[in-house]
Amino acid sequence: MALAEETEMSDGEIDAFLSRHETGVLALAGAESESPYAIPISYGYDADTRSFYMRLVSTPESEKRQFLASSPNARLVVYEETDSGRTYRSVVAIGSLEEIDPSELTAAHIEQYGEAKRPLFEIWGDSKQNLDIQLYEFEPTELSGRRTEIDHDAE
Repeated sequence: MALAEETEMSDGEIDAFLSRHETGVLALAGAESESPYAIPISYGYDADTRSFYMRLVSTPESEKRQFLASSPNARLVVYEETDSGRTYRSVVAIGSLEEIDPSELTAAHIEQYGEAKRPLFEIWGDSKQNLDIQLYEFEPTELSGRRTEIDHDAE
């Protein structure tokens, strides 16, 4: 039987982990909604401020746009599996998204959004003029990480 040892990641380990990744799963939950909404996203991460930067694309009738308009609670999960299934790492960020008006962008914002992958317009059935591209900053109120080491040979 495999034995798993779980440990908390330090702040430095969390920052290094988030800085070397660029994708995760963003889950949104509005106050009125009973069902959460989760989507894969790309992000930029600033380890100095511990903030995420995201460009989220939606269509006029999309569920994503409805959730974003409701000032939802948010969780971002970034994870990896390494060493042939022997090590798992994950970081969970909890908080709320803040939409950034393009007219209020600072040089620091522009640098951070440059770190996030650009949305792939080719995957959308709608033309570009029907897509809404919104910029968000996510400063989590909680940020935690864990590492799980699995010894498959333990008995």
